[in-house]
Amino acid sequence: MTGAARFRAWLVAAIAATLLGGVVLLVGQPATGPGTAARLSIGSPAGPTGQGAPTLPEARLTEVTALLRDRATAVLHRDRAAFLASVDPSASEQFRDAQAAMFDNLADVPLSSWSYDVDPTDSTAVPANAFLADELWAPDVQLDYALDAVDRDPTGKPMGYLFARHGSKWYLASDTLTTRQTWRGPWDFGPVTALRSKSGLVLAHPAENDLATKISRELDSDVAAVSAVWDQPWPRQVAVLVPDSEDELKAFVGPEFAVDAIAAVAVADRVDNTGHTAVGQRVVLNPDNADKMPTASLRVVLRHEMTHIAARGYTVDGTAMWMLEGFANYVGYRDSGIPLSVGAADVADLVKDGTPPTDLPANGDFAASGEKINLAYDEAWTLTSFIADTFGQHALVTLYLRIAGGSPDAPVDQALHDVLGVDKAGLVAGWQDYLRRNI
Repeated sequence: MTGAARFRAWLVAAIAATLLGGVVLLVGQPATGPGTAARLSIGSPAGPTGQGAPTLPEARLTEVTALLRDRATAVLHRDRAAFLASVDPSASEQFRDAQAAMFDNLADVPLSSWSYDVDPTDSTAVPANAFLADELWAPDVQLDYALDAVDRDPTGKPMGYLFARHGSKWYLASDTLTTRQTWRGPWDFGPVTALRSKSGLVLAHPAENDLATKISRELDSDVAAVSAVWDQPWPRQVAVLVPDSEDELKAFVGPEFAVDAIAAVAVADRVDNTGHTAVGQRVVLNPDNADKMPTASLRVVLRHEMTHIAARGYTVDGTAMWMLEGFANYVGYRDSGIPLSVGAADVADLVKDGTPPTDLPANGDFAASGEKINLAYDEAWTLTSFIADTFGQHALVTLYLRIAGGSPDAPVDQALHDVLGVDKAGLVAGWQDYLRRNI
């Protein structure tokens, strides 16, 4: 295999096989906006008000609220004894050991906040024999945490907690015995190392220290490269997660994806397209693929995913994939020194055969397999490169904002006419000529 072909092979694994949509909006996260159920924040004064002695449900809520507040304080103040005091002594040895390990694994993670929210109106039934206690309770619990200098707002994660009362004392008894799912963070999978740079943070495990170090050295230049194109406000701080097992990778990106084909994915928990913000954004690397890449390939992948993070608050669901992925590829490849003929070899083959693309790649092409998805990514990159080289980089960003920020049903022709002064037929004709001249 030639050097060029080998380089392209890694880009196929890293980019063309990256998850459809570039940014995955994780399901099962707390809703936002009107109609969201009221939650009791553990970080603020809690407990019932009114006259007389509290009822049993009120007393239960007060005790569990205090338990979770103490637990959160223990994490932030690094008080191991106080943290473990929240765990039921009657819980399984496996759970107690896991809780102790989780606390220890958090030692180097820079946190600006860690708290819990409880919705006492949303509790799930617990089988009577699930755990031996005087009373069991499984309300809806959410962990809210923020990485220091990265997260402007905390991100919420579901915790399937089961609380048990022995006499008058409440404890955390389990996070697996209810029907609710418990989110797992990097600290649930082993000791976490945190590598910081001016532009972000890499969370990894000791086994992946070499890859994490390589990524951390890339962060500043990669964020600067994205900002050189994306001229809209964005935090310019990126958190990269480097799991070291398939189970951990699936915990971060979702169990439904074929993780073998993933090199990197940008994930988010909540997106506010009106305010152009997103919460809980992370770049997740698959070390099995990313660790084998040369630095140049890794740089393209990281910049691609960081572009999704920068633009996510401006991108509505259903956006034309050629714009979404083509723009990210444009930023990823920009200034890489990789010619179109190498990075977009499938399109180059079509041009050499005298059969250049005749239409914009369809969304379904990015969900295909094999050569079809490779071609879709190649077409999208060369198309956005044509737009930037012909109409200017600012015009490409403006077109992205128009197409990605509007209704998915809005006609593309109108956006093309308003921003570029051409219709789709004119765009395709110009693109074909560009390919003949540049490949």
